[in-house]
Amino acid sequence: MKLIKRTLYLDKLNELKGSPDIKVITGIRRSGKSKLMQAFIESIKESEENANIIFIDYTKLEFEHLKDYHKLNNYVENKRRIGVNNYLMIDEVQLCPNFEIAINSLHSSENYDIYITGSNAFLLSADLATLFTGRQIEIHIFPFSFKEYCEYYSPINNIQDSFDKYVVEGGLSGSYLYNNPVNKEDYLKEVFGTIVTRDLIEKYNISDYRVLQNLAEYLMDNISNISSPNNIANILTSNNISTSHVTTSRYIKFLCNAFLFYKVDRYDIRGKKYLESLNKYYLVDTGIRYAILGKRNMDWGRVYENIVYLELLRRNYRVYIGKLYQKEIDFVAMKANEKIYIQVCDNITDENTFIRETSPLLQIHDAYPKIIIARTKHEDYDYQGIKILDIANWLITC
Repeated sequence: MKLIKRTLYLDKLNELKGSPDIKVITGIRRSGKSKLMQAFIESIKESEENANIIFIDYTKLEFEHLKDYHKLNNYVENKRRIGVNNYLMIDEVQLCPNFEIAINSLHSSENYDIYITGSNAFLLSADLATLFTGRQIEIHIFPFSFKEYCEYYSPINNIQDSFDKYVVEGGLSGSYLYNNPVNKEDYLKEVFGTIVTRDLIEKYNISDYRVLQNLAEYLMDNISNISSPNNIANILTSNNISTSHVTTSRYIKFLCNAFLFYKVDRYDIRGKKYLESLNKYYLVDTGIRYAILGKRNMDWGRVYENIVYLELLRRNYRVYIGKLYQKEIDFVAMKANEKIYIQVCDNITDENTFIRETSPLLQIHDAYPKIIIARTKHEDYDYQGIKILDIANWLITC
C-alpha cells in the first residue's frame, strides 16, 4: 500500500511531544490511526538517536501475553531506560482488558510520554475523561482530504476529474487498493457495517438493530438538512421502523460518538448567540454515502457542503450553521479572532441560484470575509466583496 506523509497530524503530534498529557489518537475505523502512530515513531527515531520507544501492537500475536494490565505494566517498566526519553506507544489498546489501570499508573510515574490508539467502541471521546485520571489530549484524525487524495494518486493530470472521483470514492484509503468499483464499495460497506453492527451494538447493547441501521441511512440521505430527533422518529415510524424521539436522540449520539456523523449547532448571526434547537448532521466520508445509497436522492450541492464542512474541521475551525433572520448561511467558521461566512453550492451559473446564494451574505454588514465555494471550474473572482471560489482549488489550498 502506498503511504503518504500526513503532515497535518504529524505536526500536531510533534507539537505535543514531551508534554505531560496522555495523547489519544482518535478517528473513525480505517482512517489511518495505526499508520500515523508508525509514522510518528519513525519521526522520533530520526530526531532522537537515543530515544527509547516502547511499542505494543495488540493486533500482533507477539504481544498476546500482555493482554493483562498487570503484565502490561510490568513489561513497560522493565523496558524503561534511565537518562533518555521513554516513549510508550500502544496500538489497539482496548484489546487489553482494564488497560486504563496500567496507563494511569504508568502516567502517574511521570517516566513516560504516552500515546495510544484504539477502537471507537472502547475509546470514544466522551469516555476519555472517565478512563484516565491524568490530563489527556485527543488528536482526532479524518479520512484523506482531497489534497491527500491527490498526493496519493500523484501526478494528477486534471484536478476537476480527480475531484469527481474523490466525491464518490471518499477518503478511506483502504478502498484505494481495489481497482474494481464494486470491491471499493464493498470495502466501504464493511467499514460502515462494522461500526454499526459490531462497535455500537456491542458497546451499548442495542437490541433493535433495524432502528440504528435505518437511522444511519436516513442521516446519510439527509446530510445538511436541519433535523430534530422528534421529526426523524416520526419519519422512521411512518416507514414501519417504529421508534421514539428519545431512542432516536440516543442513537444519534452513539453514531456521533463513533465519528460516523458530526452534529452541527446553529448560530444567530444578528444576536451573536448559539441556538440549541434543530441541528444538521454531516457524514464522516462521502464515499460511505455513495457505497450505501448509490446516487439515490443525490444532491451534489449538499454533498459538496459535507466535504467543505469536514475540511473546515481539518483546518481547526469551529463550525456552525448561520441564522440571519429567516435566512440561512451554510457555515460560520470561527478560529481565535477569525470568522468566515461561507455558502456552498454546486452550479451558480443560473441567475436565480446566484441570487439565492449571495443575498444572505450581502445582508451581513460586518467586516469578516464572505465566500461562496462552488463547482465553478474557473479562477477565483469577487462579487460585491464576496469571494467566489472553485471547490476543488479551495480544497488543495492550505
